[in-house]
Amino acid sequence: MGFASSWLNQRALFPEIIEEAPDNQTGIIVVVPAFDEPIVTPLLNSLSSCTDPECKTEVLFIVNAPKDASAESMINNEKCIQNIESWKNSNKSFFRLFVFDAGQSQKEGWGVGLARKTGMDEAVRRFSSIEKPDGVIVCLDADCTVEQNYFTSICNKLLKNKEHTACSVYYEHPLAGGEFPERIYRYIVQYELHMRYFVQGLKYAGFPYAFHTVGSALAVKALQYVKAGGMNRRQAGEDFYFVQKLIPSGGYFALNTTTVYPSPRESFRVPFGTGVMMARLMVEAEEQLMTFNVDAFRELRIFFDIAEKLYEAGKLEIMDLYKMLPPGVKSFIEANEWAEKISEITTNTSSHESFMKRFFNWFNMFRIVKYLNYVHTGVFNKKAVADSAFELLGISGSHFASSGPLELLLYYRSLEKDAPGRD
Repeated sequence: MGFASSWLNQRALFPEIIEEAPDNQTGIIVVVPAFDEPIVTPLLNSLSSCTDPECKTEVLFIVNAPKDASAESMINNEKCIQNIESWKNSNKSFFRLFVFDAGQSQKEGWGVGLARKTGMDEAVRRFSSIEKPDGVIVCLDADCTVEQNYFTSICNKLLKNKEHTACSVYYEHPLAGGEFPERIYRYIVQYELHMRYFVQGLKYAGFPYAFHTVGSALAVKALQYVKAGGMNRRQAGEDFYFVQKLIPSGGYFALNTTTVYPSPRESFRVPFGTGVMMARLMVEAEEQLMTFNVDAFRELRIFFDIAEKLYEAGKLEIMDLYKMLPPGVKSFIEANEWAEKISEITTNTSSHESFMKRFFNWFNMFRIVKYLNYVHTGVFNKKAVADSAFELLGISGSHFASSGPLELLLYYRSLEKDAPGRD
């Protein structure tokens, strides 16, 4: 019986899918869901070119398809499996390579969430069989490549660090080249800038759990995966929801010492995400991507400053503080909800620190996103991402000269890549 045997019996989608036993020194298992992905050799070559980490490693592809997959997609799945096996037979690498054909699922709602869960559950099973609760499960996508120190960084910063339980891995989309139309590169600049602006906006506001949630750039220890209930079953956005379960438990961090390079290509395989956004922008031919108004983050900053005063406040003062909330936040949170929720949080906490933790478990990332969507339907107008990103730098005290999207993106990258913890 391993540490996750009971959980797997109750929660895993499939019985054991890899018969070959793992090496006892296995410390990292990379899970790659693949649907309609005939070309996988760039990823395999990239992983094979990485520096060999101290632990043993495995790479597991989950080739899958929803029940409404086209005949062409199913043919591409067959090509994917053939190409993986061909690469495996022709190349020697430091990692063990496995591929599981999940077939064309008849399950309702089958998508990347269930495919990712299938592989991550199997990774847990393999770590459980060798009693390795700290073994690391890494999420990657078939259209990515990685930096040469990918495995060594994950090994050093997560596997060997007892304080860390999970992380978001630093990523960069390619911004130029001949693989895609020029417009794709122009749009991915704006979309990645939007993603980084959002995270920096949360940091400016004082939100303590401001992390990227990119499905191809996540890693979690096996026991923590089990404690969080495993990957969810969503057809898209599974990464966002999964990370929100991991963060409050502690030990979550931004791994900025290596890089994942996701593709900027168009995609219609999921309801939303980078690929869908690229497809939409290509069809609509918008010159500028619109994003949240920086004033919304200003409001959150004021709100979170007020929250710091709530723990020692009496009932009357709590309502006085409610009156001080900025307009958008006040219209988003009704007075009765405010009084009841703050009273509940205060009753169940015994220190300022525990109060703030419980407060942000209430006003978490889900609620922040709801707030941002709410205030941009009548309180604030969305703005071009370059304008908002430039303005945020100004109010944050960064005197950056250029307002061009590319220059801004490169600077925003540097705010994370050069952050503490980067080797």
